[in-house]
Amino acid sequence: MINDINIDNTINSGQVFLWEKDGNKWYGINGNDVIVIEKNTNKILTFTNKKCDFFRNDDNIVKIINDIKKDIVIKYAILLSPGLRILRQDPFQCVISFITSSNSNIQKIKTTLLRLCNKFGEEVNFCGKRFNLFPSPKALSNASMKELIGCGLGYRARYVRSASQDILNGIIDFKQLRNTDYYTSRDQLTKVSGVGQKTADCILLFSLDKLDAFPLDRWMVRCMHKYYNALFQIDEKLTRRKYEKAHDDIIDYFGVYSGYAQQFLFKMERDIKLKKWL
Repeated sequence: MINDINIDNTINSGQVFLWEKDGNKWYGINGNDVIVIEKNTNKILTFTNKKCDFFRNDDNIVKIINDIKKDIVIKYAILLSPGLRILRQDPFQCVISFITSSNSNIQKIKTTLLRLCNKFGEEVNFCGKRFNLFPSPKALSNASMKELIGCGLGYRARYVRSASQDILNGIIDFKQLRNTDYYTSRDQLTKVSGVGQKTADCILLFSLDKLDAFPLDRWMVRCMHKYYNALFQIDEKLTRRKYEKAHDDIIDYFGVYSGYAQQFLFKMERDIKLKKWL
């Protein structure tokens, strides 16, 4: 149920970037929509008035938590972030967000994405505030490299435009990816310029219902070394083959809801290091 969800823990867990907190409300951009959440009641309003299952209310969270509680480390991580949920966000925004996230930090990612919205997104007014929606694939496909670089993308500009063109041309079909298995979806996504295995896993986990995705960025590799070195042999620099083996070994241990384990561990480790969120 939505009332069992901790909004702060969920939004501040590295899954999304275009969110702001003002008083007791969270305001977020989700593709061509704006989502407003009243923290005290968890009431959700949307600009489009479309039904929004952003917090995956269909997840059997009791079963998921019981399934991933394999050891004292993950039990402690779950205890530290009660009410944390995996989100179901707009797939195109998720693709561009995690291409943008490469070799960056949360604050810089947010700034760059906001610039993209302000430059290429439709301006709307909702709940007494002005927002710029996330740009469409067409808008980013037609953008010049100069415009994209000017938003702070740097070398990622060509990847953003290429991915937008692939999605606009139907080379990447989100509906198809959502309805197929993890491995097939991952292999399809990694054909997109700028989408490596970690980026693909983020997209699959946070927007395409693949709860067996386990993104392995530098934070998670270090986390696994710190707590699970006896179980998993994961190199600091992962080749494609080593990444796939590490993923499969982790799934064998945590099970089909490993993505939830990843998110609890990721948030725990960043909070321990006092790293900033949104």
